[in-house]
Amino acid sequence: MAIALPKIVFSLTGHGYGGEFPPKKPSPTPLLRRKNRFQGVKTVQITSVLSKTNESMASTITDLDREEQEAEEQKMRRTGTESNERRLADCWREIQGQDDWIGMLDPIDPLLRSELIRYGEMAQACYDAFDFDPFSKYCGTCRFIRRRFFDSLGLPNLGYEVTRYLYATSNINLPNFFKKSRWPKVWSRNANWIGYVAVSDDETSARLGRRDITIAWRGTVTRLEWIVDLMDFLRPISSDKIIPCPDPTVKAESGFLNLYTDKDENCRFCKYSAREQILTEIRKLIQQYSNEDLSITITGHSLGSALAILSAYDIVETGQHLTQDGRAVPVCVFSFSGPRVGNVRFKERLEGLGVKVLRVVNVHDTVPKVPGVFFNEQVPKLVQKMAEGLPWCYSHVGIELQLDHKNSPFLKDTGGPTNFHNLEAHLHLLDGYHGKGKRFMLSSKRDIALVNKAADFLKDHHLVPPFWRQDENKGMVRNHEGRWVQPERPKLDDHPTDMHHHIKQLGLTSDS
Repeated sequence: MAIALPKIVFSLTGHGYGGEFPPKKPSPTPLLRRKNRFQGVKTVQITSVLSKTNESMASTITDLDREEQEAEEQKMRRTGTESNERRLADCWREIQGQDDWIGMLDPIDPLLRSELIRYGEMAQACYDAFDFDPFSKYCGTCRFIRRRFFDSLGLPNLGYEVTRYLYATSNINLPNFFKKSRWPKVWSRNANWIGYVAVSDDETSARLGRRDITIAWRGTVTRLEWIVDLMDFLRPISSDKIIPCPDPTVKAESGFLNLYTDKDENCRFCKYSAREQILTEIRKLIQQYSNEDLSITITGHSLGSALAILSAYDIVETGQHLTQDGRAVPVCVFSFSGPRVGNVRFKERLEGLGVKVLRVVNVHDTVPKVPGVFFNEQVPKLVQKMAEGLPWCYSHVGIELQLDHKNSPFLKDTGGPTNFHNLEAHLHLLDGYHGKGKRFMLSSKRDIALVNKAADFLKDHHLVPPFWRQDENKGMVRNHEGRWVQPERPKLDDHPTDMHHHIKQLGLTSDS
């Protein structure tokens, strides 16, 4: 038996929606209009809720990403610190390239990264300490005395003592390398300070696992005109019998050789060549610490990188790396943004002598691509063979570690070649490099503001002004009369009094 149920009509216009009850039968058009209006309200409400939800979720995800990144960075820093404490004294030979850094570059070994940055900072110290102000009567010198060199640069805990300053002269025009004062009475008209030799102290030597002798070479200060000045031709290493080499086909770029071997008998700072200064100091330090484990680490940036490679070759070719009991001290070069130095035979001779070279380059930098733009190690072997007799056929040496500044989220996407070449930028890229294709993430607390110390490379939102490193009042001070003057500096270091004796002992040619 069927029971009749009351007819219940549900309407979208009932209570709560502004309609009447019981509702009147609406016409189709108003109902449709009201229905659409309701759906629009509902859609707006849902969209608004979803939008707020998405914003909240995005904010949460961003916070989580940030926390995750900070956690990863802390983990990397912790791992790096533990690695330094655990491994450095035990694996320093691998860090210095005993096995050609196989398996240590991709992904990069955290200890190797920290050591590269440390030696890069020692090369950077050459720029920070150099007086390139033409209005200074000390232009072309080091601004600090040798005994307080690292302290004056804010590196008191580096653990090295500078044993000698290096000076150079050259018969070729290098206006961006050799700085001259506008003062009529200057400290030297022909010499420039180009670097230093330092040795690790007892505490640092214990941490490193050996006594480390470091040579740091200065490069050009800013612009890159020196490339044109130096891109001349290859000449035999043994030419003029300055650097001995049994193979006359071993050649290096003539400008580098000039800079390394030239001297001026009339100048007390460069009456000995940079070569003679290096070899005598290395020999003296090896004799002094002959009963210890030793290493010779040479570093330089740009033009300084070429001098680093050339001096490393010379030290080993002449046997100055041998101790009195015949042990060979390992010689390693950490090169930053360096040009090619010699031909294929130079590369083969250098590597055959056991010199280890690790070259850190920015793939967008011009300098590592010269000289030898057309004939170099990248052309086919047949072409190399055909061109090896030409004075413009060059080859890089050692192992290359490629970095790319476009991977850093901190740096501008700029076309400035001096930024690509900047040493501080290279150290920043090293700090964030973990391997090819891996995310760029800073592994230490190294300040990114250092990138803009002498450049305009950081993105603006970091609020670090470009070229911010300046001497207070441009080095001017008030004297006792209240006048602004340039302060006097201590007497510049001269060559050791026994220099001539060491020159003769090593059999180096010198008429001084």
